Amino acid sequence: MLHRHAKAACVGAAAAAALVLTSLQGAASAQQADPAPGAAARTAADTLAVSAAQPELLRAMQRDLGLTRAQAERRLVNEAEAGATAAVLRQRLGAAFAGAWVEGADSGTLTVATTRAADAAAIRAGGAEARLVPHTLAELDRAKAALDRAAARDSSTDVPVWYVDVRANAVVVRAVEKSAAQTLIAASGAERDRIRVVPTDERPRPLYDIRGGDAYYMGGGGRCSVGFAVTRGTTQGFATAGHCGRAGTTTSGYNQVVQGTFQASTFPGRDTAWVAANSNWTSTPYVKGQSGQNIQVTGSVQQPVGASICRSGSTTGWHCGTISQHNTSVTYPEGTITGVTRTTVCAEPGDSGGSYISGSQAQGVTSGGSGDCRSGGTTFHQPINPLLQGYGLTLKTTTGPGEPGEPGEPGGTWAAGTVYQAGAQVTYGGATYRCLQGHQAQAGWEPPNVPALWQRL
Repeated sequence: MLHRHAKAACVGAAAAAALVLTSLQGAASAQQADPAPGAAARTAADTLAVSAAQPELLRAMQRDLGLTRAQAERRLVNEAEAGATAAVLRQRLGAAFAGAWVEGADSGTLTVATTRAADAAAIRAGGAEARLVPHTLAELDRAKAALDRAAARDSSTDVPVWYVDVRANAVVVRAVEKSAAQTLIAASGAERDRIRVVPTDERPRPLYDIRGGDAYYMGGGGRCSVGFAVTRGTTQGFATAGHCGRAGTTTSGYNQVVQGTFQASTFPGRDTAWVAANSNWTSTPYVKGQSGQNIQVTGSVQQPVGASICRSGSTTGWHCGTISQHNTSVTYPEGTITGVTRTTVCAEPGDSGGSYISGSQAQGVTSGGSGDCRSGGTTFHQPINPLLQGYGLTLKTTTGPGEPGEPGEPGGTWAAGTVYQAGAQVTYGGATYRCLQGHQAQAGWEPPNVPALWQRL
């Protein structure tokens, strides 16, 4: 039997509403040359398909973030434009860049940090607030990497989480026992003035026995969640958490029908996996909403710190929150994983592997967390773009990205289906472009047409 979901209708967001960040669109677009003949350069909100945000997602944002419907709609537009503007400013500031984040009920304020006082005017001219800080983002990343290496040699659950906090301009180490944090810091050799120790009583753990968008069951026992539907060549399948199964583990679907097999899995270190489905199953470009509705997935552009984000899980359904930090490390009883994103979205056992989505942009798959959805909690997700890149997968979207390596037109190195990280360079139509925001390329996102994602050099 062939399993599919009916396609959901697009519901438009109020993109025409008055926005605090109206200057940001111009800041991003000004970096681009004219679009290719016959194609119009799109705003960031257009590129990220903010108009595809559906009522179920907006209602969850209203409930969990305390927003009105208009604020939720404006927030998605502002976050899209802020991400594009921050990316442009990051390129301008170069080594002095120290991070960016959004704030306010509708994410109407973008702040960009720098270590160079002379940059303040350029930041304000770009439509953002300027913050002068002592440490660059690169310096903080290096300090965190040193902690990661030390934890790989000897980790402790008494130091469960550490991350780069751009708002605090520090690497924050959350510790149950202060002495354990001091031991980790000393072993890392990182410069102490870049690190802040914060007490915590959280004990994160992987969220086993889960569903997510849709449930699936492992052959050896247990239940997890489909993260996002993917393809690899002609093979259908889905991305999920690595702690749910090892390569060779068989799965059955939400209806207990034989489904597929884990092709690859990493945990700890990372928390990534993908399952190849048999011919009875077809990948669809949707995430399961609150009451079973289909939420469209149109791309995988990572959103900035402070942006709204929602999660689909089989135990607790739809819940929303905000992105607290990227580049986080977390130590579970099984070991440490790095490179995850920390959020304020709650979750409970039974939610692992499930989908995190901002608007219609895939963000990652549920890894673990602490707390619950009654008293609140913290969760971590494995970003989707590194997972796609690591396994050579193509995210299934309503716009159809093509397969990795598919040549671009009218010539050049840009290719649909390729995962590009910020800073990567491609050629297209005789011009060279630099990637501003990490994403998996797709047809319609050719560099001249999406100034939110590419800067012409």
